[in-house]
Amino acid sequence: MEKIRIFDTTLRDGEQSPGCSMSIDEKLMMAKQLARLGVNTIEAGFANSSQGDFESVQMIGHEVEGPMIVSLARARKDDIDRAAEALRDAKNWGIHTFIASSPLHMKYKLNLEPDAVLKKAIQAVEHARQYTNNVEFSAEDATRSDPAFLVELFSAAVRAGATILNVPDTVGYTMPEEMHQLITRLKNEVYRADEIIFSVHCHNDLGMAVSNSLAALRAGARQVECTVNGIGERAGNAAMEEIVMALNTRQQLYNLDCDVTSEQLFPASRLLTKITGSVVQANKAIVGANAFAHEAGIHQDGVLKHALTYEIMTPQSVGIKTNNLVLGKHSGRHALSDRLETLGFHLEEEELNRVFVDFKRLADRKKEVFDEDLEALVSQGMRVSNDHYVLKSITVSSGTHMIPTATVVMEIDGEIKKEAGFGDGPVDAALNTIRDLTHFDCQLTAYSVKSITGGTDAQGQVSVTIEHNGRTTTGRGADTDIVVASALAFINGINRLSRMPHMHEKSSSKSFQGV
Repeated sequence: MEKIRIFDTTLRDGEQSPGCSMSIDEKLMMAKQLARLGVNTIEAGFANSSQGDFESVQMIGHEVEGPMIVSLARARKDDIDRAAEALRDAKNWGIHTFIASSPLHMKYKLNLEPDAVLKKAIQAVEHARQYTNNVEFSAEDATRSDPAFLVELFSAAVRAGATILNVPDTVGYTMPEEMHQLITRLKNEVYRADEIIFSVHCHNDLGMAVSNSLAALRAGARQVECTVNGIGERAGNAAMEEIVMALNTRQQLYNLDCDVTSEQLFPASRLLTKITGSVVQANKAIVGANAFAHEAGIHQDGVLKHALTYEIMTPQSVGIKTNNLVLGKHSGRHALSDRLETLGFHLEEEELNRVFVDFKRLADRKKEVFDEDLEALVSQGMRVSNDHYVLKSITVSSGTHMIPTATVVMEIDGEIKKEAGFGDGPVDAALNTIRDLTHFDCQLTAYSVKSITGGTDAQGQVSVTIEHNGRTTTGRGADTDIVVASALAFINGINRLSRMPHMHEKSSSKSFQGV
């Protein structure tokens, strides 16, 4: 079977999804999992968009081995120079440069005529080639562009030195039959089409991202740009796990293969969920909670007799492993480590020790510790070294005939501080006190709580959305005490906001990131 390339843009386009921003350490953790997954290329970020993106691209380029690491760059010299500066000492790297090609974008966004766009594209590719032979060129909004102009633009990019040509369905507008026709035409008419790789980058605005990607592969594209869990701008990108398993399950139809280790798909999905707080819907294909669940009696009977009656792939093939090992207060460190590895968490010794202490503490309060509890414990500990605010203790008093009061002790930049405050309820009192302690004038715009597992001893998981100076992020916390969980979630959100650059430092480059 012919091989296709998997280009992962979870850390660039995926991170642009509202609420999915990641710290540098979180990006590195996810990048290492993508390497274990076996993707061919990791788009680590947009180096010229911010100092944080530059540093994350640089760190991933130097510490992650296996995949090619690339940075996005507009068709501008400063973008390309910054990408090269971040990656120049990496072992395997490239530059992904782009410019819009549709009449709508050229007129209203770029304010350029087609000839000027053509010139900028040539200059960008030639400049990038001065740094590396691995240059990918994208024509933003390609599926709403004039096909004849696309042929001219892509041919010019090839002459300038591009080795990969990307066809983005930037706004998820096209349909599978149209994508097939476009790729077929480009392969027939672009200069030296047989010597370069055609790639596609599909968005899911009409729910067609995966279908359009597969249609492009059938037409001859040999690289797919996608994200774990399909996260990304607006309705998201093509979901990597769906593309990989479609090729694996329907090999006779596609006769295509890729280097992805499918057993790492579910661990990658869970890790991303815990890092970003973006929950996968239960009925999500491949990695959703119900993907391999059967409730109807007829289905259950069929699966018990022969799994293939209602399962076209095995849970094990995507990394969902049946494990009857019960974790409780008598379990040891080895059992905990094995289960965490199964869930996709590869922890260093120090971090494992911390989780083990928290696990023992939780196991003393619960009869059984479930996978979801472990994921919450690991997630709770994913703090980077520059956290400004750490909860040390919290005490709340409330009742029918008293004003809810909270006393909070926090470590703020290494200094222990204590404060008491009031509120309409115990949670409100706790969050008001934390706000006073941190002097962080943020607005709580959303609050939700759910039980991680069943039973009255279940941990409660709290998700909050907070806003400060036009910036929005999410925070998550889990504990058997819902007030403590709320405090942890609120502090997690404040820490995320505190690491973001101020509005006046925000680069205008951000508005151009949607390829």
